[in-house]
Amino acid sequence: SEVAAQYSEDKARQGGDLGWMTRGSMVGPFQEAAFALPVSSMDKPVYTDPPVKTKFGYHIIMVEGRK
Repeated sequence: SEVAAQYSEDKARQGGDLGWMTRGSMVGPFQEAAFALPVSSMDKPVYTDPPVKTKFGYHIIMVEGRK
């Protein structure tokens, strides 16, 4: 969340947290990457490497939970 706060232009106030997302609510590359990642935590993060490029910019994604 420190990286998001420092470098983000959009969700920086929330530390990069997008909240709960559903399949179909994200652009293709972001959705594919997000649903391919396992659930992880800040203690042992698993995130996209390299960052995912979409029409909105570059994204480092970490999934904290699934419903």
